[in-house]
Amino acid sequence: MSQADWALALTIGIGVALRGLGLLLGGALRPDHPGIAWASAVSVATLAAFVTLAIAAPAGLLATVPLAARLAGLAGGGLAFWLLRGRLLPAMAVGLAALSLARNWTG
Repeated sequence: MSQADWALALTIGIGVALRGLGLLLGGALRPDHPGIAWASAVSVATLAAFVTLAIAAPAGLLATVPLAARLAGLAGGGLAFWLLRGRLLPAMAVGLAALSLARNWTG
């Protein structure tokens, strides 16, 4: 395995271990516990930062997607997040679908 493969495997392993630790800790806390609310807020803020960066300064293949399509995906995902009362995964799916449709429409 190359160094990049080892780095990827290590990153995946650490991510899975942290997720497992979070599930163990989260299972012991009430859903309205301040620690759970904090972790939820941090995860949404981190996702928002990555989305902002991807729209404002895309890299790689995303740089080939027109700005209008990226903004359409953002609008669709944001609207779905609001309409679905904060359900993140369905909102992300709607945003990706809107981006794909807009990309096909804009060429």
